[in-house]
Amino acid sequence: MNLYDVKEIKALLNKYGFHFSKSLGQNFLTAKWVTEQMIRCSGIDDNTGVLEIGPGIGALTKELSLTASKVVAVELDKKLIPLLAETLGDVKNVAVIQNNILKTDLSNLAAEHFDGLKPVICANLPYNITTPVLSALIDAKCFEKITVMVQKEVAERICARPGTGAYGAFSVYIQYHTQPKTHFTVPPDCFIPRPSVTSAVISLTMCPPPGFVDSEAVFFKVVRAAFAQRRKTLCNALFTVFGQTLNKTFLAKILTDNGFDEKLRGENLSIPEFATIANAVNQTLIGINNVH
Repeated sequence: MNLYDVKEIKALLNKYGFHFSKSLGQNFLTAKWVTEQMIRCSGIDDNTGVLEIGPGIGALTKELSLTASKVVAVELDKKLIPLLAETLGDVKNVAVIQNNILKTDLSNLAAEHFDGLKPVICANLPYNITTPVLSALIDAKCFEKITVMVQKEVAERICARPGTGAYGAFSVYIQYHTQPKTHFTVPPDCFIPRPSVTSAVISLTMCPPPGFVDSEAVFFKVVRAAFAQRRKTLCNALFTVFGQTLNKTFLAKILTDNGFDEKLRGENLSIPEFATIANAVNQTLIGINNVH
């Protein structure tokens, strides 16, 4: 069965009475070159265990099985399980799990299925859950690399540099934990049904947290505050979060003492600059707590 041929895909879907769900963000690939390039970008080999999210009818899954040692595909839609049983029935190194990826214990899954293998992610993500899924995959701390297809706009946010319109708290979060890279774009005509957006394939290579952050909790509080209301100065933004403990005069002094203009906006700060401010805030809070 050609899992990229639109006629064969439609015949398979009709056989099982399957209808696409907008709420689940279902768009199936019809271009083999996309899956082939994704796998090349992912660096998968025969020592790799791959977690795929939202396999659809198994086009990418089948390609992954030809290179990886083992593939685990997690599919939310119960209606797709019998289709996957048909399209992947003769593939011995694939396990299909019917579950919600956001409710899956990823550490247990990796330990159970990928023992002795290099665990990675390769998936055409459902676009409606891209942000929480990427966050969950990173927070699980058990995958070495994440290669996924996302909306082009999301890829631009993930890889955005300070001072650009796409740069935000999610950009900082991703770049703090990983080294992101955009590989190529995928036009809408590579899917059925045809989405209204262009897609992009990105990879996130996990890296150890930077050694210059004293408290991740305070660091990300500062980052979230900076982008919660982008038009606010960083001083005013920080006051909305730390105002019960630190007044504006104190916050302005923290900024100027560390070489920053008190009227600076957070969207212009790099991760090391955010860290400098967060570390100063953290030290001040520790000092206040020790006094009390």
